[in-house]
Amino acid sequence: MTVSARHLKGGQPGRNGGPNRKAESDMFTHRPLEDRDLEGICTFPRSEEELFYMFPKARYPLTPEQLFDAAKNRHDPSVVLVNGVVAGYGNFIEVEEGERCVIGNLVVKPSERGKGAASYLIRVFVDMAFQRYSAGYVRISCFNHNTAGLLLYHKLGFRPVDLEERKDPDGKRAALIHMHLFREVIY
Repeated sequence: MTVSARHLKGGQPGRNGGPNRKAESDMFTHRPLEDRDLEGICTFPRSEEELFYMFPKARYPLTPEQLFDAAKNRHDPSVVLVNGVVAGYGNFIEVEEGERCVIGNLVVKPSERGKGAASYLIRVFVDMAFQRYSAGYVRISCFNHNTAGLLLYHKLGFRPVDLEERKDPDGKRAALIHMHLFREVIY
């Protein structure tokens, strides 16, 4: 039997985020990843550098097979929609119920960047982490060269807690900054 994207970990996330999301929910919706989404999502990273920010272990250009293989081992792979069209993708890399959830593989369609899709999708994952999984905190990680990501995560309440040295696609040193958002900050 072939596993399809709808059979991946996590089931159905709720629609339109959590509480106090009325304004955003008028613009955005979300749903679980479906097989038909894979090819389009693969076009979102426009360069090897952008793919490295989204999915460091992938090879550029991203293929539906790479994305599907990774999604099989993730939790709640989800897409954000703008007017019914996929505008972004993300998942939980790790879920430790009652402890923490780690957001990963976050990417937004280039034409939708800076318009709120990433904020909306991150808030959906934060709501899932705290409500569905009773997590004490949510972790998101970002490479030091990804200024837009770092500024967005900070704006949403994430704070740096650690970093680790990595190598970028050119073999140069890069810092992966780990950021946490604690439950008590939100609720």
